[in-house]
Amino acid sequence: MGAVINFLKDLAERIAKENKNKLYFGGALITLIVVSLSGISGWIIERIFLFFEINNPILSTFLFAFILSSSLASGSLNKSIHDVINVISNENHQNHINDSREKLSFIVGRDVEKLDKNEILRALAETASENSVDGIFAPLFWMFLGGIFWQFNQLIPGPLAMAWIFKASSTIDSMLGYKEGKLKWLGFTGAKLDDFMTWIPSRIVLITLPLCCRQKQSIPNTIQQAWKDGITDSSPNSGISEAIFAYCAQVRMGGINYYKGKKRKKPLIAKYYPIASITSIKRILNLSLRLQFAWLIGILFIIKFINL
Repeated sequence: MGAVINFLKDLAERIAKENKNKLYFGGALITLIVVSLSGISGWIIERIFLFFEINNPILSTFLFAFILSSSLASGSLNKSIHDVINVISNENHQNHINDSREKLSFIVGRDVEKLDKNEILRALAETASENSVDGIFAPLFWMFLGGIFWQFNQLIPGPLAMAWIFKASSTIDSMLGYKEGKLKWLGFTGAKLDDFMTWIPSRIVLITLPLCCRQKQSIPNTIQQAWKDGITDSSPNSGISEAIFAYCAQVRMGGINYYKGKKRKKPLIAKYYPIASITSIKRILNLSLRLQFAWLIGILFIIKFINL
């Protein structure tokens, strides 16, 4: 996906130059091509799975599940965050802060060159929260929706096609969805599509995550406070995602970030809780893992109920 997006981006910029309308159109075309190719690729693999399932159901199901799992970033997210934690924890290592910044730069979009230990930990807490939705629960939701589609007609896009359509929109947003330069127009369509496809999953996480944690207040109050803090973010989804994890993990998020030298102040979330620590980051990852199991059980139950 990344290679295709880069190729189409360079091509669109060469053709459109500084023309805003052409950049808008080029961005829409990039989104259409990448999303369509991803969805069609997933649909073709689904046809192959359904064909071979008749002859070898166990092996074909195992291989299909393995391919489906590639759409979920649970393992890579945990590994990336623990890599930073392991380095920053080793205070005997002379360059542990610089090495932590370098590893952090692979998983966050903010400038990391001047971050101290506390700011590195805050960045980890925020990216663990936001990316749990983008990388795990949103694709899980679209897999589930594809599974529901299959209950009615297996010729329409199923779980893999829907997951890859979401991953395509998410990748386009990650690569082009910046409000600067030509990307302000070129990445517009991809960013809006990603917002649309993450809108429902982020709100389901808002409602379901408190069921997996111990909070100081009631579940309705936790949801209400998280909504109140999260909705003030400029993103329609990431603020809500961060807020519910912040309240459930009891950690403060938000503050001043720099993106390519430009200052951006994000509203404080759960401001009466302590600042991020290694313990609270691990708590976020554990909450994400618990919620994954809860979602999987719920998805299997709903699909089983539909089949009755």
